[in-house]
Amino acid sequence: MKQTRATALVIGALAVAFFSPARGSAQQPLSWDEVKAHFLANNPALGADALSVEEMKASEITAYLRPNPQYTISSDGTQLTPHNGTWKPTSSTQLQNQVTYLHERERKRELRQQSAKEGTQIASSEHDDLKRNLLFNLRTAFIATLQAKRIYELSKADLEYYDKIIAISQARFKAGDLAQIDLDRIELLRVQYESEMQTSIVSLRTSKIQLLQLLNDRTPVDQFDVLGLFDWQTTLDTLENYHKVALDNRPDLAAALQTVQQSQTNFKLAKANGSADPTIGLWETYNPSFNNPDAVNTLGLSVNIPLRIFDRNQGEKKRTLLDIDRSRKSADAAQAQVFSDVDSSYEQLRSNIELLKPYKEKYNDQALRVRDTVTYSYQHGGASLMDFLNAQSDFRTVQLAYVQLVGAYLTAAAQLNMSVGQEVIQ
Repeated sequence: MKQTRATALVIGALAVAFFSPARGSAQQPLSWDEVKAHFLANNPALGADALSVEEMKASEITAYLRPNPQYTISSDGTQLTPHNGTWKPTSSTQLQNQVTYLHERERKRELRQQSAKEGTQIASSEHDDLKRNLLFNLRTAFIATLQAKRIYELSKADLEYYDKIIAISQARFKAGDLAQIDLDRIELLRVQYESEMQTSIVSLRTSKIQLLQLLNDRTPVDQFDVLGLFDWQTTLDTLENYHKVALDNRPDLAAALQTVQQSQTNFKLAKANGSADPTIGLWETYNPSFNNPDAVNTLGLSVNIPLRIFDRNQGEKKRTLLDIDRSRKSADAAQAQVFSDVDSSYEQLRSNIELLKPYKEKYNDQALRVRDTVTYSYQHGGASLMDFLNAQSDFRTVQLAYVQLVGAYLTAAAQLNMSVGQEVIQ
């Protein structure tokens, strides 16, 4: 009984090992959302820039720190020569313990902290802008991979279809219905299909390599794949609505506006730094040389106020005041760039839609119908070899042009998404 059970366990283990997928098998194709999540979690450039934002947050702590108090201990009055024949060097030594503290006026600490916080906001917006640009690069590589896959599938289908034509032509040649020269021309044309097939394979692998680089992924190219909708839509929102979305969401514009606010804060800080900050001192003195035995320990207080006669921080006041105007002009330029980006990407997308419409409504069906009709006619002696070859070439040209236009549409849609700062077109 025990031997039978052991044998069953061994057979079961072997079956699991045999039917389990190999460790090197291809992974499941990744959707756009999965690719995007993997990118946000693993891209090194984006991760390094995120740490710079954390560094800016740490600088807020430094900006709000108070000045450290200063402690000083000093001695004086130690005897160097005997007095009345007696030498007691420490009998008249005076000891003084002093603590001083710089008191900052005109809200200097608060303004430094406010400027640091605004710097963190700018760094955060610039990080979002970097993410916006890198996501566009990622989306472009994703679309290029989908397009390369579609071209590869078309090349493979065209080659399989043409192999069927060659087989039919060889049968006609054997039956005496086709000349040798015509058969040779048909078979020689296959090299173009083979070349297109190999070109599509290289293009697909290259697109995957670029995508893996952005993902910082070491998955072998043969095991990596993506999936997504490779199609287009005719609907577009109004240009004015895209303008509004862009003004609310573009992080580079937000950074420019935040820089204006920080410039104003820095000007206030420059004026505050032109004010005088008193240094308050408190000390305790031990003086045994006093004739009054009860006045050995004494207290003292001082206030040190710098006279800001020559240096009133005039240079920084003027520089920060000019920086406000410079920041405002930069913000105006950033806003103009936003409108330009949205307008150009919108026009490109609209143009691609207009180009795609006749392909969907007419050209694709016409090319397929002409190819099938001419092929049937040629097989039955109703069309010349040149008509047949031209019909094949036209069909492939229309197919490839349509795929490239869909890829251009998706890239233009990604460009519009980047221009407005969010995915308004999926």
